Amino acid sequence: MDTLNQTRVTEFVFLGLTDNWVLEILFFMAFFAIYVLTLWGNILIMITIMFTARLHTPMYFLLSNLSFIDICHSTVTVPKMLEGLLLERKTISFDNCIAQLFFLHLFACAEIFLLTIMAYDRYVAICSPLHYSNVMNVRVCIQLVFALWLGGAVHSLVQTFLTTHLPFCGPNIIDSYFCDVFPVIKLACTDTYLTGILIVSNSGTISLTCFLALVTSYTVILVSLRKQSAEGRRKALSTCSAHFMVVVLFFGPCIFIYTRPDTSFSLDKVISVFYTVVTPLLNPLIYSLRNGEVKNAIKHLRQRQVFFFIKSCT
Repeated sequence: MDTLNQTRVTEFVFLGLTDNWVLEILFFMAFFAIYVLTLWGNILIMITIMFTARLHTPMYFLLSNLSFIDICHSTVTVPKMLEGLLLERKTISFDNCIAQLFFLHLFACAEIFLLTIMAYDRYVAICSPLHYSNVMNVRVCIQLVFALWLGGAVHSLVQTFLTTHLPFCGPNIIDSYFCDVFPVIKLACTDTYLTGILIVSNSGTISLTCFLALVTSYTVILVSLRKQSAEGRRKALSTCSAHFMVVVLFFGPCIFIYTRPDTSFSLDKVISVFYTVVTPLLNPLIYSLRNGEVKNAIKHLRQRQVFFFIKSCT
């Protein structure tokens, strides 16, 4: 029988974060505020970089792409989660579930590749400053961004194919607040051991390989800083520490969830909330509060807005 004919489930039901309505209201208010701040913070960074000429460099070009990915990554799961917190029965159609799964992995994988590219950018800037303008020029940056989206799409298509080729003919309750590979394949009407191994191999290889590349690049950077001046070390450490903090906050949950066998832990939902809801907000906070150039550019942009507003009123 064709796989599509075996698929009888037309919708899935989320168990959500809790069945306590008081907690659901509190979660709704907290996560709605976080989502609004996520959109505002990341859009502010993108606009600041766009309208500040001195920030038109490879590092900030990549940072603006990170902000765009964070907006998309958060938007894939948070609006549906907020809707579920207000409804007694939290449902999603089969097609929308698969779409959510696809875009979740697309943006998550794109962010993993982007963080790796950003680490490479810092490595070249600090360890080979004389060759930086040749190595990280506009053409190379555009090619790298294209490559990360292509890689993310390939990864996401693999994850989606491994999920959709399974027959879903009975249970439809997902113990989560969004559609992800492991919670969905648990509902398949067949043995999913091999599929789970392939999924772990795919996600685990990407996460661990990129993480090891990041650790290696930062180790080389730290060793090379001994040759820098005190001011050079201070600026490099400030930039790299902010980036490394983002790496740890994003890679930690990804490695915890996607590089182990299909087993459930009580922390799974907490970890998922952290990397789908909280991390996209922390990224603009970390880069804006710890980066003097971004803070000064935001202040300058705000002054320009006030000036133009006064001028338009007179």
